Amino acid sequence: MTANLGNRQDFDCFRTYLERVCGILLGDNKEYLVSSRLRTIMEEQSLTNLTQLVERIERNTQLREKVVDAMTTNETLWFRDSHPFRILREQLLPELSKEKRPIDIWCAASSTGQEPYSISIELEEYKRRNPGALMGERIIATDISPTALEIARRAEYEKLVLSRGMTDEYLKRYFKEVQEGRWKLNPEITSRVQYRSLNLLNTYSMLGRFDVVFCRNVLIYFSSDLKTDILRRIHSVLKPGGYLFLGASESLTGLSDLYEMRQCSPGIIYHRKG
Repeated sequence: MTANLGNRQDFDCFRTYLERVCGILLGDNKEYLVSSRLRTIMEEQSLTNLTQLVERIERNTQLREKVVDAMTTNETLWFRDSHPFRILREQLLPELSKEKRPIDIWCAASSTGQEPYSISIELEEYKRRNPGALMGERIIATDISPTALEIARRAEYEKLVLSRGMTDEYLKRYFKEVQEGRWKLNPEITSRVQYRSLNLLNTYSMLGRFDVVFCRNVLIYFSSDLKTDILRRIHSVLKPGGYLFLGASESLTGLSDLYEMRQCSPGIIYHRKG
């Protein structure tokens, strides 16, 4: 039995379901993306169209997780865009360290671990240059994808993955080669990162309160109303005076009562009001 997407009605059925369960808003021209990511699953389940797939995953939690996992974009880099990490290192850590208390950071949509571990490396570098400046750091990293979280927790990467943004200096300092072409992060980097499964449509209250939130390159997949809802709820878990980082192609509009935009040349951060 050969799997296919079915007709336009089938595609719309799946698109509506995907937005309902995880917020991802598929464009009208994304049939090719759905086909490439779900064809194997549909063939394994002996399904011939997307409407059948939706009916099946409504009754099968494991299959639903597998489908959402397949549709979640896990493309990521080490120190992606560079300027958020420079701003963290040069502006926010000096400011936060003056308060002489633990620093809490949330990395939303953490994918396979590159972003939270990049943040952890920046914290370690700051501590090396400023002994005694930080008094404890916690990074909560969340993602909807079980597969991505499993890879992140393992903290072990092939050289090809590391070549996408990781410097030779940091590779030598913070990784150990466990087998040829495969490197594992050292405990001083991984120990401050806690991974948790989280759908951004659900509550954040169990995560705690944060000085800094990285929610980068994920809001572009959501509707305008859902983006606004997520940003309001992020505001509720930011500590007074906390900071929010968005992706390079993402912006915050209509929430001037909650956030103040700060130009960092290059880069933009958002400061929590209230």
